[in-house]
Amino acid sequence: MNTIQNISNFSTSEKTYVTIGTFDGVHFGHQKIIDKLVLEAKKANRKSVLLTFFPHPRMVLQKDATIELINTIEERAELLKKTGLDYLIIHPFSKDFSRMTALEFVRDILVNKLNISKLIIGYDHHFGKNREGNIVQLTEYSHLYDFIVEEIPAQDIDDVSVSSTKVRHALATGNLKTANNYLGYNFMLSGTVVNGKQLGGKIGYPTANIDVKESYKLVPKTGVYVVKSTIDNNTVFGMMNIGSRPTVDGTYQTIEVHFFDFNQDLYNQYLTIELLYFLRDEEKFSSIDALIVQIKKDEKTARDYIKNKL
Repeated sequence: MNTIQNISNFSTSEKTYVTIGTFDGVHFGHQKIIDKLVLEAKKANRKSVLLTFFPHPRMVLQKDATIELINTIEERAELLKKTGLDYLIIHPFSKDFSRMTALEFVRDILVNKLNISKLIIGYDHHFGKNREGNIVQLTEYSHLYDFIVEEIPAQDIDDVSVSSTKVRHALATGNLKTANNYLGYNFMLSGTVVNGKQLGGKIGYPTANIDVKESYKLVPKTGVYVVKSTIDNNTVFGMMNIGSRPTVDGTYQTIEVHFFDFNQDLYNQYLTIELLYFLRDEEKFSSIDALIVQIKKDEKTARDYIKNKL
């Protein structure tokens, strides 16, 4: 897959099959659209193109809105690499771009830039200034500019019963199993290992403190999780705490990972942590000793899960 930053950097003499959207989560519903696009493009000997936007339109048009996305743009690109797409185009979304009319979008972007032969979109897709464009206009413009439009029926999407909103709700409520089932992969958090207060090491559980720099990235419910990561091409398991450490200080939220059977300096490394299982809610214990007792129980439960479920 070729990743193109900004549609102005893309040009092709070959006809393309295209889909458009934010595709946050790249969940099963999205995958159904993308699989269809890739398969049909190959059958027709065309190039498959996914056009997405960043920042998310709501970040630009609703400045005061709280945006929580399942994926960072880098995570989304990595997930899309696995789909068989020929091209991923990430176009900067701006207020100027949002003012493009539906006709201008079809003519200038789909036809003149992407050299479109067929557009495959999800049910009830809207586009252009004030979201004025819909399937009716797309069909009219497709006759004008000689391309095909295929809308995936609502029933087909409903059969998958997946939406980004459902995934976000599952993560926010600690229902990690449902979220991962919807996604078709393990939800992930990516960030740089930064210095902490070294408290974990003092109680026998050294942790890597993960700094997720993207403020828009959804951080799931506070609590303790079974996790895994790939470090130096090796899979390493562990447990992660998301929360404010109420037994210790309770001042601000941290993301801390203790890796099992692992002793390596990870400072300044960029890690992707996959969340496998939700162990328990965050609690405030009566003492550090009581906390250590619970952490040991968590470790046993986590190791049993890794041994018996994975």
